[in-house]
Amino acid sequence: MEPHRTSDHFPSIRIHKDGRVERLSGNVVIPASLDPQNDVVIKDVVYSPEHNLSVRLFLPHKSTKLAAGEKLPLLIYFHGGAYIMESPFSPVYHNYLAEVVKTSNCLAVSVQYRRAPEHPIPAAYDDSWSAIQWIFSHSDGVGEEVWINELADFGRVFVAGDSAGANISHHMAIRAGKEKLNPRIKGVAMVHPGFWSKDPVDEKDVQDERIRSQVAEVWELASPNSVDGVDDPWLNVVGSGSDISGLGCERVLVAVAGKDVFGRQGLGYAAKLEKSGWRGELEVVEEEEEGHCFHIHNANSENALKLMKTFVDFISSTVEE
Repeated sequence: MEPHRTSDHFPSIRIHKDGRVERLSGNVVIPASLDPQNDVVIKDVVYSPEHNLSVRLFLPHKSTKLAAGEKLPLLIYFHGGAYIMESPFSPVYHNYLAEVVKTSNCLAVSVQYRRAPEHPIPAAYDDSWSAIQWIFSHSDGVGEEVWINELADFGRVFVAGDSAGANISHHMAIRAGKEKLNPRIKGVAMVHPGFWSKDPVDEKDVQDERIRSQVAEVWELASPNSVDGVDDPWLNVVGSGSDISGLGCERVLVAVAGKDVFGRQGLGYAAKLEKSGWRGELEVVEEEEEGHCFHIHNANSENALKLMKTFVDFISSTVEE
């Protein structure tokens, strides 16, 4: 009898011979609760019955005392995890979004999308756009979710994400521009965006072939059908000939970390956007001594709190008097 074979991959997943995928970490989930947790109430709502996908909504508890007609900025968030790990229900993302909402006084919608390798790229992008369409179906106040209908200010919509989620945020903004999404997205925040290419973008980019091949292996796991590997336009936004001047938003925040392997790609993205002819306001922040997604994994550190303030200011700075 042939033995039951498995293959282990980074990030921590095991693929069994029968095709079953076992995630070795990131499986803990925090349930939603309408009882205020840290002054935030939380619920899950299905946006795609076809794929059994939900969004997790975070609402400041004090919003129940809003004056009639007063609304909150709307944050649409895409989690990271290399398209393979994590979810809106993971402790790191649940806790991070709860803190963002409490601090910025916004309504946040954290999006679940189908993950690779069971659902290869472009499933994550397709689901993310479906979620945006579902959210924007509430812009006239007659959608199926009352919190969004009554409390979301569609004049102040922000899209954000970290790592793979930041990559998704870029592509959602490009599609929003192409399809003339209305109302227009106010701002997009990309924290440690997951962009990559076969060749380094400059002399300060990662030169170590071992590291570059590791990133390529993860992408191959997430997107086995990519003809050009890591030069797939989904991933190689900076070095490819893709036109990003049509980014469908008014403002962009790009946050990079000096010890992050994706750091030079993030800076390259900002430089490309600045030269593209896009007519918007660009802000770039860098923490030179930090690594990839340090703000998620060490949320109470001095630099994480500084980045939180930058992010909150980005969401809050357009509050209309």
